Amino acid sequence: MGMLDGKVAVVTGAGNGIGKATALAIAANGGMVVVNDIGATVTGEGQDAGPAQRVVQEIEQAHGKGRAVANSGSVASWEDAQKMVQDAIDNFGRIDMVVNNAGILRDRMFHYMSIEEWDAVIKVHLYGAFYVSRAAIPHFRKQESGCYVHMTSTSGLIGSVGQVNYGAAKLGIAGLSRNIAMDMQRYNVRSNCIGPHAFSRMIETVPGQTEEQLQARAAKTRPDHIAQLIAFLGTDAAAGISGQIFGVRGNEVYLYNQPRPIRIMARPDGWSPEKLAEMWLPAVKNHFTPLERTRDVYNWDPV
Repeated sequence: MGMLDGKVAVVTGAGNGIGKATALAIAANGGMVVVNDIGATVTGEGQDAGPAQRVVQEIEQAHGKGRAVANSGSVASWEDAQKMVQDAIDNFGRIDMVVNNAGILRDRMFHYMSIEEWDAVIKVHLYGAFYVSRAAIPHFRKQESGCYVHMTSTSGLIGSVGQVNYGAAKLGIAGLSRNIAMDMQRYNVRSNCIGPHAFSRMIETVPGQTEEQLQARAAKTRPDHIAQLIAFLGTDAAAGISGQIFGVRGNEVYLYNQPRPIRIMARPDGWSPEKLAEMWLPAVKNHFTPLERTRDVYNWDPV
């Protein structure tokens, strides 16, 4: 008996990396999986059904036939998103979990970023998370249960250089998840985010890393670390968890805080630019969030 026995998940971007590890973890815990992957490059070009098919074969070899099915649709297509959910219904009779993991990178410094580079990343990450989530919600609402796990990123939660499009999409996903959780609470539908740290095809493209740094990161931050938390969030043991943002880095699991006011000042007679400069700025400036990058915030080695 597994903690996900009888549950059905759609995992996007499941041909490699975190998505593949997630599909394998769900199956290992008794779940059934629609393994979605368009088979594109890290930047989103091309299409290949091979990665999804190979993950299905791996699941079937480990857990028997009929535990997984491949889907090579694009999350950036509303019609393909509908088909992913329908594949779960047609093959397994239900859907219990959506893992929005698919993503691409088009890194560029802001002053060089093209409209196409902006649109491509927003479409896959933010629109993709919305499309697949929206396709599943009629089923979740009818059965009064369901679980979303979305991949956010420290690029949005904290910030990274050269990733304006990616960071904006990933912080947008955090807002999407939070508001889904609030809208769907009455139907016992849960929605959470994970900001993962794991060695993957996308991480390899980030500039400024030596081969030694990449190898060290690969050894300590594996996709299966994140997959264990994703699988847990789909279980009945996580029934009370919704609207949260988590992080995983190696064997470390974090709970992130979420934006709330930290300093408030009021004047009965109102403010002017002069009064703000004289009174408000000196009171709040020591509480500003510094322009730190992810590597500045996480300045210790993962466990």
